[in-house]
Amino acid sequence: MKKRNEKKALRKGIVRRLLGYVRPYKGYVVGAALFSVLYVGFTLVGPVLYGFAIDNMVGAGQVDFAAVYRMVGGFALCVLLAALSQKLLGNCVNSLCYKLVRDLRREAFEKLTDVRIRYVDSHAQGDVIARVVNDVDILSDGLLQGAAQLFTGVMTIAVTLVVMFVINYIIALVVVVLTPLSLFVASSITKRTFKSFSMQVKVQGRLAAHAKEMIGGQKTVILFNEEEESCRRFEKIDAELYEIGWRAQYFSALTNPSTRFVNAVITAFVCVLGAVFCVLSRGGDLVLGALTLSGFTVGMLSVFLSYTNQYTKPLNEISGVVTQLQNAFASAARVFEVIDEEGERRGGSAHIERVRGEIRIEDACFSYDPARPLIEHFHLDVKAGSKVAIVGPTGCGKTTLINLLMRFYDLRSGAIYVDGVNAADIPLDEYRKLFGMVLQESFLAGETVAWNIAYGREDASRGQIEAAAKAAYCDFFIRNLPDGYDTVLTSNANLSQGERQLLCIARVMLADPPMLILDEATSNIDTMTEMRIQKAFRKIMQGRTSFIVAHRLSTILDADVILVMNDGSVIEQGTHAELMEKRGFYYNLYNSQFAR
Repeated sequence: MKKRNEKKALRKGIVRRLLGYVRPYKGYVVGAALFSVLYVGFTLVGPVLYGFAIDNMVGAGQVDFAAVYRMVGGFALCVLLAALSQKLLGNCVNSLCYKLVRDLRREAFEKLTDVRIRYVDSHAQGDVIARVVNDVDILSDGLLQGAAQLFTGVMTIAVTLVVMFVINYIIALVVVVLTPLSLFVASSITKRTFKSFSMQVKVQGRLAAHAKEMIGGQKTVILFNEEEESCRRFEKIDAELYEIGWRAQYFSALTNPSTRFVNAVITAFVCVLGAVFCVLSRGGDLVLGALTLSGFTVGMLSVFLSYTNQYTKPLNEISGVVTQLQNAFASAARVFEVIDEEGERRGGSAHIERVRGEIRIEDACFSYDPARPLIEHFHLDVKAGSKVAIVGPTGCGKTTLINLLMRFYDLRSGAIYVDGVNAADIPLDEYRKLFGMVLQESFLAGETVAWNIAYGREDASRGQIEAAAKAAYCDFFIRNLPDGYDTVLTSNANLSQGERQLLCIARVMLADPPMLILDEATSNIDTMTEMRIQKAFRKIMQGRTSFIVAHRLSTILDADVILVMNDGSVIEQGTHAELMEKRGFYYNLYNSQFAR
């Protein structure tokens, strides 16, 4: 019962939120409502006209051809106007849905640019992409198929019900009494479908994530002959998707024929009862004990049957789109999970007028998993302009320290100070501009080479871009590209990992930040080029506080201070000569790289 109430509340919450996206486009809602009224009105007037036409043709020698022609002409006009109203209704609904979906996808993407790194690190990229692309498309399809029918369906049911009661309230009561059977059947089936469709979209996300992983790591998969295992994993998830999808489609497919069967039973009752009234009344009033009913003619029976069909048809249509709506709501829930994800705290009122680069970390505690402590009560003092190298075995916390310095993750306790100002009090955008960062993984967008180098410095001139490229020793291979600096980088650009990393280094050199962070910045570069880059780095690091994460200890021999980390703590620090003289952890680590 509790779970049922929670699911019901979840669906209501989703509907309320979707209605919030509709508010800016009230004009389309008004237009849809207006054309819906016109469509329903014309479809209801039509049966009355051909009912009158039938009554004017009943009886030998009593056919009023002039009246019949008028009724038929009016009926044709109603059909034409109903079609036009339906077309305009569809235009309003389509525009409304497409704009709603556009806003939703835009908000979801904007949130992805603002979510914490923790969210990106803890979710498969394929699943995140599926939420922003596939799930929004499913939501769009569900709304497009359901919105117009809901607009017209509810109004058709209400109006036809009123008209049927005016014509013959006894037959109308029969219709009303039997109709809940159709609603009960549809409701009992749709309760099963929501759970199945919720599971389906989740498995679709897992399938997309696996496919992306395999495509992205195709060379590794082939290298280790894991093609069959990859296919087995895909088939396992695909089989799970098949079972869940089959179950969801099976139950949803039952909805329409089940309600149609119930509606056919209702129509049969109306036919029999209406025929009886026609025979008994014989064109005059029908007296049933204390009840007196207006005359019931063949034309009225025809009208009543048409209205009964129009009354039950929206129930069929609504039950038919319930499948899509359930799927849409399940997808909307996944999209809203992204939108509701906590964003980075970008506020702050503190400012540093002139950055010196003095870093102080006081009693910092942090862990990715609360159950597994990583950095506990960490202290560090870095003088302005120092070149700080961070070394240690894999998993010791080197990259974690960089993540904390960049505020990719928040400390559990403690604080980081820059020039005596608490980093948490500095606006995040302003704070991150204090650092230039080169990562081991190179990020290049599908834009021109010049655009990628100037990423973050849109105002940079071509001369400044080329100067940065020369300083990073990548000007020579850029000019050998088909269009030089205007070459658009694609998967077929034929750039090596080293060349891609050089472009990232050029980007940082162009940004010219107050402080530098180099996380294995030369890991993909050949030795000769690395020597040149080290010279360029030494030039750009002059007077700047720099943090260098390195596994090749030969690259940080000239560091002002070397922090040796292990198990989340700094266990040794000093210059290379001082640490070698201690013959401790660093001494063993250094010698292990040059052991014969």
